[in-house]
This record gives sequence, structure tokens and C-alpha cells, in this order.
Amino acid sequence: MLRSTLLYLSRQQRVFDLIRNVGFARRMASRFVAGETIASACDAVAELNAKGISASLDLLGESVTAEAEARATGAQYLQLLDEIHRRRLDANVSVKLTALGQDISDALGVEVVRGVLERAKQYGSFVRLDMESSGYTDRTLDTFERALYPDFPDTVGIVLQSALRRTLDDVARANRLQCRVRICKGAYLEPPEVAFPDKKDVDGNYVAAMHRLMEHGRYPGIATHDERIIAEARRFAQAKGIGADRFEFQMLYGVRRDLQERLVREGYRVRCYVPFGSQWYPYLMRRLAERPANLLFMVGNVVREGAARR
Repeated sequence: MLRSTLLYLSRQQRVFDLIRNVGFARRMASRFVAGETIASACDAVAELNAKGISASLDLLGESVTAEAEARATGAQYLQLLDEIHRRRLDANVSVKLTALGQDISDALGVEVVRGVLERAKQYGSFVRLDMESSGYTDRTLDTFERALYPDFPDTVGIVLQSALRRTLDDVARANRLQCRVRICKGAYLEPPEVAFPDKKDVDGNYVAAMHRLMEHGRYPGIATHDERIIAEARRFAQAKGIGADRFEFQMLYGVRRDLQERLVREGYRVRCYVPFGSQWYPYLMRRLAERPANLLFMVGNVVREGAARR
């Protein structure tokens, strides 16, 4: 019932219009979303950089149904890359192929994302292709390997989700290519024949994938807030003689800021995933709907950090 309610609310523009200027809603959103504009997002990155934390910026929005929308999103990413370069920020960008036209046609999505990659390559920057639900996994990986990676091997990377049963095979594929991978658990609600329903299996698959990427991959992004997994990554790196410059930890904007800063102090690289844009309301509602436990996770982080400051 909660999931259905959250999904319903995510589609209600009138609700968004109503709460957009409500103090509590905006405060909660601002904790996890870096405003609505390129300027506000870059300001947030500058604050992170001052703490030794790099960033990956994501313009919120998913599947578009009109070519003009896809091209407009691509143009905003070009502006974003220009601003990152102008301000000399330590940041790259993350994109969703569906936001760049993939659901209209694969050809359009490839055309628009290649424009973004060209600009990123010009600046010596990097673009991460975010992974969406399992229905897009093959399309995303095939597009990456066939149409993007051959021309942009140093500019583009992918995301793999340990919740999916197929992921260790995809890790092997990525290691053969020597492409950059972000490994995460995955926030999408998937059928049990596709994904592990139990957290312990998701975690076990994550650790197995992480080990293989750290030992045989190319600069993996270890995206987790799970301190047990972070401790295991540190133990494995030490045991295998893997230097701290060969991987990075990645975390969400506004989540476990204390842990992010502590890892930096201890000499590890940390990158913060920073979403921004006008679509913050449907973004938060969908993330909560995909896994309603995320609500407790978010609130728990706010409470935990508040208690630590007392």
C-alpha cells in the first residue's frame, strides 16, 4: 500500500506544486538534492571539493517521450560540463540514456549522449551511464560496448547492480573491456527471477563483484554506505596490495557525510553522487517507492548526524 501511494504521489503535479515551497519538504529535499539549477549544483560541488570530496552530477529526470526534450536535456549537460570546467571543479557527470532519448529510439539516445561525451572528452572529464531497471540492462550495456566505448574509452563508464543475478557475468565482461564500473546494490524493485530478494544475497554478490573489480578492473567506484562492506574493501585492498589510488568510494549527497569526511581524512578517495534539477519531487518519491525502507534510511541519517552534532 505504501509503495502504491508513493508511486501515485510521484505522478501528481498538483501535489508537487503544493509542497514545492513548503519549508519542511524543501528542507528534506535540499538535504538530498542540490537545488534546481546548474549554479546551485556547482555551489554544492564547490563545498564538497573544499572537504576533499569529488562529485558526479546528475540532472534529474528519466524517460522522455519527445525528441525536443531529449535534445534539451543533452544541451543542459553541455552547459553543466562547461560550468564545471569554467569553475575548475573536481566533478564529472552521470546521465540516464532514457533521459537522452533512448525510449524514443536507440539512435537518438546514442546521438545525444555522444554529443555529451565529445564535450567531456574536450575537457578531459568523464561521463557515467547510470543503470536503470533490469529491462534496460542489456540495451545499456550493448549501446555502451558497441556505440560508445570504442571511441571514448577514457571518457565513459557504466554502473552494475549487485541485486541482479547476472551481475558477476557483467563484471567479467567489463573487466575484459577494462572499462570503468560503479558497483552499487541497486534501488529498483525487481522480480525474484531477475534479482536476489534477500539482502544477504545482494550483499554477498556485491562483495564478490567488488573483489573482482578491485583486483582485475579499472578504477572501480565502490558505491555504498554500508560500513561492513567498506571495511571489507579496505581489508581486501591491503591484503592484495591495491593502492588507495586504484579505486574510490562513492556515496549519495546528504547521506553519511560524517563517513565521507572520515574516509578522506584516512587517505581514501571519495566521490559524492549529486542529483539536482526541478524534478526533485518525483525523484524522491520514486526512490522511496522502489524501496519504502529508503524512507527510514534517509530519516535515520538525518537523526544520526543530528545526534552526533549534539
